[in-house]
Amino acid sequence: MKIPKLMTGVLTTVLMGALLAGCGGGNNNAATGNSGEITIGSKNFTENVLLAHMMADLIEDKTDIKVKRQMNLGGSNVAWSALENNNIQLYPDYTGTIVANYYQEKTGNSEQSLAKTRELLEKDGLAFLDPFGINNTYTLAVSRKTAEKYNLKTFSDLAKVSGEMVLGVEFEFLDREDGYPGIQKLYGMDFKQSKGMDHGIMYRSIDDGETDVTNAYATDAQIKVHDLVILQDDKEFFPPYDAGPIIRQETLDKYPELEGILNQLNGQISDEEMQQLNAEVDVDALKEEDVARNFLIKKGLIEG
Repeated sequence: MKIPKLMTGVLTTVLMGALLAGCGGGNNNAATGNSGEITIGSKNFTENVLLAHMMADLIEDKTDIKVKRQMNLGGSNVAWSALENNNIQLYPDYTGTIVANYYQEKTGNSEQSLAKTRELLEKDGLAFLDPFGINNTYTLAVSRKTAEKYNLKTFSDLAKVSGEMVLGVEFEFLDREDGYPGIQKLYGMDFKQSKGMDHGIMYRSIDDGETDVTNAYATDAQIKVHDLVILQDDKEFFPPYDAGPIIRQETLDKYPELEGILNQLNGQISDEEMQQLNAEVDVDALKEEDVARNFLIKKGLIEG
């Protein structure tokens, strides 16, 4: 069949476009030849930065996508706004934060929270991929000396003597409904003074005697470093905080290979492993990007 001259030109253009699209620089490990650029962000604490670097390293290792890294953006709401506004397309977040903080809805156990997270995000054109394996739930901690002095084992124990103590927590924890305000209502805590501060100085404030109680994370290396005692959340106030990648759906539609690549991290990181990785940065002063990459190599997820 003879193809009309006009159609020949169109067909040639289409074929040339397809050939050019397939001629991008090649990574031998790339899942596809799909090239482009995405920006990965993180919140402003060690664990989140580590997880963001892991995601970036995996994508760079297995695709031709150029990855820009914007680490330490700020607190949860800053990172969330950056994603909503398309300033970043991907970052690590936590189911409890998404459901309770961003959407002010009730959580449940880990499975229920994950399902709720995905349901809520889908309506806003976002997606939460498979969790990494860590549940970095909030807790409250005191010095060993304080725990022994007041025989503190639970949040309820703490509530009874809270009027004698100073609370020192992260700024956003002081105002979030899934933070201090919610605990205050459920347990009836009424501290002598409540202070907001940066995460980096919370534990030092306890060491220096400026505060008596702080919020902590289950995977935080500083718990061991400062010999803190974790109190039991006996009324189960805090929801699960299972960490995983949150990504714009339009980005996932453009680069569908990202789902399979990022899901390689599913179940790969235990709470204990995360605490150790955090310690390598916060205690041993290693660089986040080096710690993240070495972990992926150790797990066999990328080549050294």
